[in-house]
Amino acid sequence: MALTEESFADKIEVVGEFAHVQVRTATVIKRDGEEISRSFHRHVVAPGDDYSAEDAKVQAICAAVHTQDVIDAYKAAQAEAAE
Repeated sequence: MALTEESFADKIEVVGEFAHVQVRTATVIKRDGEEISRSFHRHVVAPGDDYSAEDAKVQAICAAVHTQDVIDAYKAAQAEAAE
């Protein structure tokens, strides 16, 4: 009986005014090639965050939507909210 575990980004969404990238990661456990368990974890990549360790698809989406204008507007909105 062989158990294997695989994790991958199975859903990537761009949400909100500042193009936050929401990533759902699935972790699948298989016994002899048959799935016996699946769980999910979500995290968000905000404009200006370091996304270099993300999945290649997530990196490509972040590079496309997190332009310098979006990053600057997001940081300005954060600074305004902190006042």
